Amino acid sequence: MEFVWLALLGLAVAAFVSRPFWPGADPSPAEDPEIAALEAAREAKYREISDARADRDSGKLPDRDFEVLNAQLRAEAIAILDRLERAQTGGKRSRDGDQRAENRSSG
Repeated sequence: MEFVWLALLGLAVAAFVSRPFWPGADPSPAEDPEIAALEAAREAKYREISDARADRDSGKLPDRDFEVLNAQLRAEAIAILDRLERAQTGGKRSRDGDQRAENRSSG
């Protein structure tokens, strides 16, 4: 009798775990893959900036090289943030976003 219960429990667990792989099953219908990819890219860029700072602080990266690398990484991060904002708002830029873009281009 215990074997039957264990078999049923095993089948229930297997069904629960394999549900996302069944045909027609959408694991996360609310999450946009583009937004998820941009959020992952944003986090990766933040880690790169942090790693560069740690390399400078430990003496592995000279200050001059750090300044160049930091400027490049921050520009890439801003581009990712802009793309993420556009993706989250459906391509519409907010007034604040337009103002930030104008400030960056004029300064």
